[in-house]
Amino acid sequence: MGEAISDAQVVKVLRPFVRGCGPMLDALRESDPLGLLARARKRDDGSELDGVDPGLRDKLLNGLTSVKVPGTEAWAAMDADERTSWWVNRVGRFTALLTSIPGLGGALADRLPVQDALGAAAQGLLLCAISGEHGITEVGDRVRLIAWVLFERDIDPVLAAGKDAAHDASAEDSRTDELTEELTGAKREHGRLTVKAAGRTLWRLGRSLLSIVDELEKRPRGRLIHRALGKLPVVGMAGDYLGERSGLKRVARRAHAWIDRVAV
Repeated sequence: MGEAISDAQVVKVLRPFVRGCGPMLDALRESDPLGLLARARKRDDGSELDGVDPGLRDKLLNGLTSVKVPGTEAWAAMDADERTSWWVNRVGRFTALLTSIPGLGGALADRLPVQDALGAAAQGLLLCAISGEHGITEVGDRVRLIAWVLFERDIDPVLAAGKDAAHDASAEDSRTDELTEELTGAKREHGRLTVKAAGRTLWRLGRSLLSIVDELEKRPRGRLIHRALGKLPVVGMAGDYLGERSGLKRVARRAHAWIDRVAV
């Protein structure tokens, strides 16, 4: 067994991770994959669905904006729990799929920390989304949330906030820029988030956690049946996918427990 990982080491890794999750979540919120927001904006100037009966046109556009995705009127009417459920069930499916790809190798892939790194990154991303829906925006608070939910650590608030003497703000800034490089490039080249950029950013976020790899084994996982399937070649991906989805739901429950505790 290697040397125990300190809280300071965990914070050093998690602070740029949390800061990197922010732009990723912003990009997911603003991606507007179905063009719902663009259509809603055009409704006011009458350029959308020209030639269509005005009454029918309004019904169609109102139907589009009633879909529950960030930026729509329906989203604004949702409470924090409903938005959390959206992140778990919609975005969670995407991140769980990316995380489960190493499962194609079955038990062989389990010997490598790749899946744990990607899984922890997806769970950390979800925790940042959940905390945002509950008004928790400070980096230090999100660091404490992730450490408690994924690693069962109760981090000192001062340490998590980066206010200790050993904190290197410049190094943290540089590391954050590295983690979000793909997002910046996609926005500059395409004007939006691409699936490729999202996948690569999730991998960068996961890779940043490898320096505390022993902690990653503590993260919430799926049931035993999911782990058993995950050890089989080819079908292991299905088992890992179901396991990651189950793990994300456990993460959400633990997040609510932490938020309820600190809110008292």
